[in-house]
Amino acid sequence: MLGRIFTVGGYTLLSRLTGFARDIMLAAILGAGPVADAFFVALRLPNHFRAIFAEGAFNAAFVPAYAHVHGEKGEVTARLFADRIFTLLFISQVVLLVLAWLFMPQAMAILAPGFSDDPAQRQLAIELTRITFPYLLLITLVTLYGGMLNVMHRFASAAAAPIFLNLAMMAALTLASLFPSAGHAAAWGVLISGFLQYLLLAADTARHGGLPKFTAPRRDAEVRSFFAVLGPATLGSMGTQVAMFADTIIATFLPAGALSALYYADRLNQLPIGVIGIAVGTVLLPDMSRRLAAGDHAGAHASQRRAFELTLLLSVPFVAAFLTVPDVIMRAMFAHGAFTRADAASAAQTLAAYAVGLIPFVLIRGAVATFYARKDTATPVKAALTGVAVNVALKLALIGSLAQIGLALATAVGAWVNLLLVIGFAIRADYLQFDAGFRNALVKFAASGVVLAAGLWATKRLMLLGGLGTVPLAAEIMLAVLILVGAVIYGLSILLLFGRRWILGLVS
Repeated sequence: MLGRIFTVGGYTLLSRLTGFARDIMLAAILGAGPVADAFFVALRLPNHFRAIFAEGAFNAAFVPAYAHVHGEKGEVTARLFADRIFTLLFISQVVLLVLAWLFMPQAMAILAPGFSDDPAQRQLAIELTRITFPYLLLITLVTLYGGMLNVMHRFASAAAAPIFLNLAMMAALTLASLFPSAGHAAAWGVLISGFLQYLLLAADTARHGGLPKFTAPRRDAEVRSFFAVLGPATLGSMGTQVAMFADTIIATFLPAGALSALYYADRLNQLPIGVIGIAVGTVLLPDMSRRLAAGDHAGAHASQRRAFELTLLLSVPFVAAFLTVPDVIMRAMFAHGAFTRADAASAAQTLAAYAVGLIPFVLIRGAVATFYARKDTATPVKAALTGVAVNVALKLALIGSLAQIGLALATAVGAWVNLLLVIGFAIRADYLQFDAGFRNALVKFAASGVVLAAGLWATKRLMLLGGLGTVPLAAEIMLAVLILVGAVIYGLSILLLFGRRWILGLVS
């Protein structure tokens, strides 16, 4: 399992690195003004639907169902099941696309009401969203193919596909002068990337068993079981996305640049979530599904415990850095061209607020896997909707005093509520073993994080007192030094607290 996690994580890391290059271009060309805000609305809308129906609910329902059919009834039945799901999925996405194109002005009035005061920005957001929305259809098919490949223990192409989004957007941005605006160029880059990702996954799926094909939909036992799981999973995924929709809606009423600050802070926050949390969850779900189908409950528990420890080991440094030196990170990454130091400072404060909830963000995929592997998507919904209720209530309470920082902080608190409830439900159902050894490991991880945070803060202060903050490329130099010092401090603290045997046992 560890090798597959590193495969997914490695490609996801490459995706995030190319994503940072893309975001540096976006920041330099679009800045944090009205055009940037309009584009980020156009990017978020199909991504919200993708997270609800494709990578969220659909993946949670399809992967265990396909693994069960494949293992219990063989390749032929599994192929027929995939054909029927593909047909229903394609039809539903085409209908959604047509409705989105026809009613985009009405949708924009609901999703970005703050743009109504600026007709030009509102019209731009409508135009850009009509360009980006077909991306949803393509990426939904990518998710279906990726789920089939994951059950076959083939993770590379699905993990590598998002790299095309970054490359296509960068290519389009270099040709921005040929488009009506840089926002139009970025939007077309999103759509082109959807075709590229589709072709990559379709080719891999065709090589390993054949592409699903159109067939007459039938509500047989497998399809009924799939939809019984999909319904609660959709509610769970929708809850999280409703909270993110609330961010978009509320931020359109804030001064120009708030949406951009949220976007760039979230992009950095998504680095550990994608590279660690999603990679672990992607591999853990089919692994646990296979073990449970074979009656290996002890092996399923061991896989989840190991996944949690690996997730925490890799996530703690990000939490420490985002809380203590977010200003240095933002200036080094994005304070170029049209993206000013003031924009970077606003985004840095937002990043620190997101970091409060980084641990539950990265752990939640592994935590809910124990329910999804048992085809129980209803229980995580209870936790998710409770977290969303807390999230939205806090957004309304904090928006007046903290602006977009309050939105990020509310998201973080809601994530903690969601994770703690999921863990509580899992322990009660005996799906998760929260023994003394794991509790001791949590204490050690917390101690190593505190030591690292103190070391990063002290190193930054020493560099500023030494005058390093005034030299050319100061932020870039400071970030490089902090990464080096942080790696030494964290590595030593983990070695002292856990010992070599634990480290070797985790990675062996």
